[in-house]
Amino acid sequence: MPGADRVRWYFSFRSPYSWLTYRELTTRYEDVADALDWIPYWEPDDRSQRMLAEAGGRFPYVEMTREKHRYILQDVRRLARSRGLSITWPIDRTPCWEIAHLAYLVADTHGMGREFVASVYRERWEYGHDICLRSTIAAIGDELGLDASRLANAADDDAVRRQGVDVLLAIARDGVFGVPFFVRGFDKFWGLDRLPDVVALVRGEVDGAYGPVEETHPDALALDSGHAGGCG
Repeated sequence: MPGADRVRWYFSFRSPYSWLTYRELTTRYEDVADALDWIPYWEPDDRSQRMLAEAGGRFPYVEMTREKHRYILQDVRRLARSRGLSITWPIDRTPCWEIAHLAYLVADTHGMGREFVASVYRERWEYGHDICLRSTIAAIGDELGLDASRLANAADDDAVRRQGVDVLLAIARDGVFGVPFFVRGFDKFWGLDRLPDVVALVRGEVDGAYGPVEETHPDALALDSGHAGGCG
């Protein structure tokens, strides 16, 4: 279970901003990466939605607009280029995000979560492969010396599905509305550009603990500022 005093990092294989954050963490801030609790974030399919609702949860996600999607295509290419990275944009024809993200939970129980993340991000964002294909996940399992069939079919395992629902409930409790997202106590950070603040918090260079929004901005929540968002 994640430690109460540790920073929880919600990442998604779908998100290019999560991929860029992963690259920053593992190449520039390895000490911070080691100090985080890594938690997957994905948009649940119908089965997970039903299980989540039965558990009293709700997934906090709003579909992004076409205009935002077009902006992300440009923005991510710009950010990757500035970091000397080459990106191959994948095509998700029939995405089922449980296939990769529940497989991560299985890999993590075998102590190979970080290695699995590295392989999936490479397949998706460097090679442009479809990580929602079970064959892609099976190949990663073979590469890592794990049970390829168990990883590829994690979404069919009732126990893993229940574990996934526990993760989705944590996402709801922490109010995660996009990724990358970092949480410790009342402190929340959304986006690649907040990573330096997370680094400072983890390294003890700042105290954090700003308190709940209801206390610091009692009138702000009364404003109607809703808009179409989406996974970063």
